[in-house]
Amino acid sequence: MEEQQQPVKNGAEPKPAPDRVSLLNCIDLSSADNQQSVFLLKQACLDCGFFYVINHGISQEFMDEVFAMSKRFFELPLNEKVKLLRNEKHRGYTPFLDETLDPDNQVNAGDYKEGYYIGVEVPEGDPAAEKPFYGPNVWPAPDILPGWRETMERFHREALEVAKAVARIIALALDLEVGFFDKPEMLGEPIATLRLLHYEGQVSDPMKGIYGAGAHTDYGLITLLATDDVLGLQICKDKDAKPQIWEYVAPVKGSFIVNLGDMLERWSNCIFKSTLHRVLGNGHERYSIAYFVEPSHDCLVECLPTCKSEKNPPKFPPIKCGTYLCQRYKDTHADLNVYNKQPQN
Repeated sequence: MEEQQQPVKNGAEPKPAPDRVSLLNCIDLSSADNQQSVFLLKQACLDCGFFYVINHGISQEFMDEVFAMSKRFFELPLNEKVKLLRNEKHRGYTPFLDETLDPDNQVNAGDYKEGYYIGVEVPEGDPAAEKPFYGPNVWPAPDILPGWRETMERFHREALEVAKAVARIIALALDLEVGFFDKPEMLGEPIATLRLLHYEGQVSDPMKGIYGAGAHTDYGLITLLATDDVLGLQICKDKDAKPQIWEYVAPVKGSFIVNLGDMLERWSNCIFKSTLHRVLGNGHERYSIAYFVEPSHDCLVECLPTCKSEKNPPKFPPIKCGTYLCQRYKDTHADLNVYNKQPQN
């Protein structure tokens, strides 16, 4: 299908044509053909940093349950949701406009989405709970949402296994040992964060800086994304193009959309791409579930030996995962003090 380019006025970005949909590679995690999976993944990582995974081991029945539970939470009255407001550990509810992923272009407001963060459960009193992104989760009361916590904890566990399976193929694609990312300092003790997301139906307008989610790259190793059937996610394969060209990523039932994060781009010395993406609202409600996978707090992210040479030296200095994440979250989220000054109706 030939792509239709809308006319550009005054150097503005072209309006995304409805038929501009990116064709992504699809990787079957149940396939015995490991060589083919590595080939498809490597091709995707070199091209755009996005691909689908199917037959990942999480049943469609359970995925439907997770989406139904997510919707039940977001349908609660606002005064109930703000009782579970995001804390300093990034656990709990994030209201509309809490996050601003593209401050240069979102000049008047943040993202038109609300969310809910669920991380690795670490009880109070455990020394690990002192670390950023670790600690007890914030949970709705069982009498308000019975079974909600159990569903989300199960999904968190199962999604981590999917992420580890993908990471093993990534390791092979980077000429590393298959278990490279399984080490304790990496995905053996990860910072894995589940985030439920709800877009209320706002119509986005890039010319006015109004987005469901502003343009950004993800911070960590990889992200797994499950979506409903409402189109909204877009990717930009070349962030330096003038104007930038944006393509939709179509929802595929039963799949995860997987994208690479900035840490993997640093590890691979920019061989693999952490690609700019955003969400445009089209007037329809949209639900998605993102699972962000990062290594442990103390993991040193530095150029892999297979990704550097005399002609291609490391492009980034080494940095600890926890240090990098803390700065990125601080840059994009509202200061929690703003909520202490607002009436909660």
